[in-house]
Amino acid sequence: MPEAITDTHLHLWDRSGGGYRWLEGAAEALRRDARWEEAAPQHAALGVRRVVLVQADDTLEDTGAMQEAAARIEAGPGPVRCADVVGWLPLGDPARTAELLADAHAMRHVVGVRHLIHDEPDPGFLDRREVRESLALLAAHGLPLDVPDAFPRHLDQAVRVGREVDSLVVVLDHLGKPPLGDAAAMERWERSLRALAGQGTSIAKLSGLATSGAGDAAPTDLRRAVALAGEVFGPRRLMFGSDWPIAPAAFDLASGTAGLMTLLEELPAADRGEILHGTAERVYRRLIT
Repeated sequence: MPEAITDTHLHLWDRSGGGYRWLEGAAEALRRDARWEEAAPQHAALGVRRVVLVQADDTLEDTGAMQEAAARIEAGPGPVRCADVVGWLPLGDPARTAELLADAHAMRHVVGVRHLIHDEPDPGFLDRREVRESLALLAAHGLPLDVPDAFPRHLDQAVRVGREVDSLVVVLDHLGKPPLGDAAAMERWERSLRALAGQGTSIAKLSGLATSGAGDAAPTDLRRAVALAGEVFGPRRLMFGSDWPIAPAAFDLASGTAGLMTLLEELPAADRGEILHGTAERVYRRLIT
């Protein structure tokens, strides 16, 4: 394995200030604070040198908390020397989005933007005129859009957004959540994934697969999904992410990544290095340095 690994999908949250309503329906083991102090030794053992904190609530407060955590991580002990943020912006308000993009303080550590579209009552959120205006602003600033939990509700929509918003980099989280273990649904997912990969600016994360469909209980489909990702995206358009603390065993990094890491070990070293580090260096770059 390369010495340096970038975890492009790490969640931290502090519930004391409210928010994170989706946790109310999550597994009971997840309904507590997710702190770097608990994640740090697990990441050090894996060989992680850079982390990307990913928003878990559609609020500026969540983004601000991640930015503060990123600063503490970089200033603290341990091997992780770089911490960045995929934050949230009010995409439904392009004027406010433009203001925040121009604000150095608001954009510190920010390398991408995400919205919990799978929790949106409106399934056409990304197709709204005002949201498209905001997405064009992201593209103009060189910031990618992360799309979470895309299959089946949003994967085809992500294809359309990538095609219609010039230069926007669309990052598909968790490989679009393939329905591992469901043969018929896997066929539909594969067709949609191939369509997204046909958009040259699209990127996919190999993350969250241990809890996607049947997860590790469907090892043949897991291998199939990773192999397909390598075929249609290539290693230079794939990134590794842990999705910590969400895993078959909550807050256990190994339980969420071990199966994937075993498959990545089979790749040529150069390809593995792109997935574990290189692609993230090109895709996730700070707006404010």
